[in-house]
Amino acid sequence: MSETPKPLVISAPAPRTLDLIFGPEARRLLHDRYDVREADPLRIDGLGDDVLARARYIIGQPPLSRETLDRMGALACIFNVETNLVDNMPYEVLFQRGIHVVTTGAVFAEPVAELGLALALALARGVVDADLAFREGRELWGGAGNRGARLLSGGEIGIIGFGDLGRAFNRLLSGFRARIRVFDPWLPPSLLAEAGVLPASLDEVLAQSDAVFVVAAVTTENRGFLGREAFAKMRPGALFVLLSRADVVDFEALMEAVREGRILAASDVFPEEPLAPDHPVRRLPGFLRSAHRAGALDTAFKKMGDMVLEDMDLMDRGLPPMRCKRAERETVSRMRSRPVTTN
Repeated sequence: MSETPKPLVISAPAPRTLDLIFGPEARRLLHDRYDVREADPLRIDGLGDDVLARARYIIGQPPLSRETLDRMGALACIFNVETNLVDNMPYEVLFQRGIHVVTTGAVFAEPVAELGLALALALARGVVDADLAFREGRELWGGAGNRGARLLSGGEIGIIGFGDLGRAFNRLLSGFRARIRVFDPWLPPSLLAEAGVLPASLDEVLAQSDAVFVVAAVTTENRGFLGREAFAKMRPGALFVLLSRADVVDFEALMEAVREGRILAASDVFPEEPLAPDHPVRRLPGFLRSAHRAGALDTAFKKMGDMVLEDMDLMDRGLPPMRCKRAERETVSRMRSRPVTTN
């Protein structure tokens, strides 16, 4: 009696690697349960018909043509572990065939929220400049070192975008007793109200917040939507913390607002990464910089592998994926965030 072959997994997770997203035990389980075939993400169509016909899962988001999908009759799910949905496969065909497309981006929500809060607190209390002054013997003691400092507690906070990251921010900010306004045009007001935040327009968030956290994904509708007019509406001295993707912001206008002393800003993301050595933001006072490192924790990467294994186990038993976030047919083609190239 022949043994039933293991479900076949095509592994093409670039820029991630299996070692990055699976711990030793999870990696052992992956290979025990599945026939894992590592592949060049740019050459999936060159895999043999025997491999493509048996492939049940793909780990990664390699470019896929309609013709390649036609050869993949057993495909059940694509696990996008890079986490940005890009226009490199015929999503309408995937949805028509009932093939799930899921992402593991939720693993980054808490790490990014924590660093975003740290950046805001550092700006509000001048932590970085005070430390640099101390190192150089220019420190100001007591109240003299707190000119311009303010509290987040009891203040007015705005969040632009309320996906996994926005929700993580809301949980993290609960102890600050702040009034939190949220702008997210893809969500109904009742859902925001149930989360304990105030549904608000973009203008309300900008004009009525002491600190604004931007965690919105880039879409076909919002590229560069935060520009000069937006920054002009913000309160003088307000904090602006950018954490999702730089393409939602007119970065020149953001630097101008900071340069003119109208707002303080922090960003974990930039128009080009890595940033040119002579880019003016590197020397801009009032701007706190982080090298796209907010979510890049080993614990977050390893959680990706755990989520993938749990959802594959569910689907092996005829159940839908539950741990990863499923792409929606109405919005997947509107996503425009650029994939990362560095883990």
